[in-house]
Amino acid sequence: MTNVAFIGLGIMGYPMAGHLVANGHEVAVYNRTREKAERWAESHAGRVAATPREAAEGTEITFSCVGNDDDLRSVVLGEDGLFAGLAKGGVFVDHTTASANVARELEALGRERGIGVIDAPVSGGQAGAENGQLTVMCGGDSAVFEQVKPVIDSYAKACSLIGGIGAGQLTKMVNQICIAGLVQGLAEGMHFGMKAGLDMDKVIGAISKGAAQSWQMDNRAGTMVEGKFNFGFPVDWMRKDLDICVDEARRNGARLPVAALVDQFYAHIQARGGRRFDTSSLIHLLMND
Repeated sequence: MTNVAFIGLGIMGYPMAGHLVANGHEVAVYNRTREKAERWAESHAGRVAATPREAAEGTEITFSCVGNDDDLRSVVLGEDGLFAGLAKGGVFVDHTTASANVARELEALGRERGIGVIDAPVSGGQAGAENGQLTVMCGGDSAVFEQVKPVIDSYAKACSLIGGIGAGQLTKMVNQICIAGLVQGLAEGMHFGMKAGLDMDKVIGAISKGAAQSWQMDNRAGTMVEGKFNFGFPVDWMRKDLDICVDEARRNGARLPVAALVDQFYAHIQARGGRRFDTSSLIHLLMND
């Protein structure tokens, strides 16, 4: 059993913190909206803290899963930030999908305080968080990683150390770039098949057994055909992630023509009122042009 804290009880953080309790860890939580933290505590045996600093006090590991770089700095730094509460020798694990730069920035500040830092973005969406089946991509010191991995395993089906600090975030960028192209290709394929008058259940059943198979096909092809987008990973989040990818590509010289184009397709979906649609809603542009 480990004393831990979890900062940020959103769609992902809420069930992740619950899995920590279910696996025998003592958990303190902080959420910007206190009512949500109190609701979490009603369902799980845990302590609600008034600030990130209070949550981190007395813990060995403090986790966070918030919105973006600015949100991350707001819960880590300052008088009420978690770094002010986490003791020397403690570890901070960040599950936010953020920039590699902010990961390096926080690791340097943590090192000055004797705090280990692991950047650990996740993939698997809401269902993965609820089922404890997330893929966690980590960057940081190997000894620190080995210390926290058994705890992360509470909600992960796979947890890998990719490299030094920032490598987790860069790997998540690769993940999102690949997904952008996959979902657009799947949308176009489903649209083509429907226009051709094919039985799409049979089409999906056939091609999902071959080279076109992917997680997106297995989980989203059918709902694309049905025009259902009220679940999964929202367009707003994907645009935030792709913006991080494009910004990093400007620095490292990578070319992302498809990812940049798909990002603009998502902008059109937002303009149509689909900000909270699942990312598979790319087919909406093709069916409703």
